[in-house]
Amino acid sequence: MTRTPRRYRSTQQDSARWDDFPLRDGDIVISAPPKSGTTWAQMVCALLVFRTPELPEPLSAISPWLDQLFTPREEMYAHLAGQEHRRVIKTHVPLDGLPLDPRVSYVAVARHPLDRALSLYHQAADVRAEWLHAFQIAENAPSAGPSSLTLPPVREWLLKWCRRGSSDGWEKDIAAAELHHPFDAWSRRAQPNVRLLHYADLCADLAGQMAALAEWLGITVEAEVWPELVKAATFDRMKARAKWLAPDTEIVADPVRFFHTGRSGAARDVLTEDDLDAYHERVAALAPQPFVDWLHHGLSTGAAAPIGGSRAGVPA
Repeated sequence: MTRTPRRYRSTQQDSARWDDFPLRDGDIVISAPPKSGTTWAQMVCALLVFRTPELPEPLSAISPWLDQLFTPREEMYAHLAGQEHRRVIKTHVPLDGLPLDPRVSYVAVARHPLDRALSLYHQAADVRAEWLHAFQIAENAPSAGPSSLTLPPVREWLLKWCRRGSSDGWEKDIAAAELHHPFDAWSRRAQPNVRLLHYADLCADLAGQMAALAEWLGITVEAEVWPELVKAATFDRMKARAKWLAPDTEIVADPVRFFHTGRSGAARDVLTEDDLDAYHERVAALAPQPFVDWLHHGLSTGAAAPIGGSRAGVPA
């Protein structure tokens, strides 16, 4: 039976743009919720593909967001068709919304939901006024011209992740929607062309994570080049090159602010013990504990390794 992907559609993206897209043997698709490490994973994969810290184009050109609606579909298709290197394609669509092709490597990235929420909070303040409608951040935002977005207090923003939504549908419940994307990927972790990355693991051992990913992708990097590749993927080095590496530079006011701090755990500093208890109770009701342990801490918890098998032999 042919699997029909779930359709995800908003003012920003439409997963139906994948339906007719011609995938290639060796394509790398990075699937992650926004602000969970998408750009970091794109950079790591681009560095491995090109084997040089000096990328030939801005990262968003090398690794475009296929299903975003700000670029016409045919223009996006033509751009990717013209790439002769191994392609690295970005999406914020969960794997159940994508055509899963055995020739393609799917890299799913996750981050602690509260850290991701805090990072979204900081990014919301950096979105240009004319894009606020498209990002559904402010209902009454002006369509153009200078303006600033008034955000709620940060604790109030984070508390939305601790409470059940007003609708029974998981799409309207922030916690349920947050968990759906990484849990769907986790559920596919045994598939040989699916690999999970976690923000905490990249923070703890960037070189080790890059080496394991390179092996899984079937990419060999010369030993003399390797230290420079790892250095180029560090948070500080990426932030220093924000104008070249930040996505959607026409949307954000300051690309440097896109790379806010990269720190894990800051969201928990904002919430009270009662808030955190409510959050953990909410999450525990939505997903099994081994997944929750991994989602919150990465592989440091000793949870079953959420990675696919070897992809040796895939063209670099």
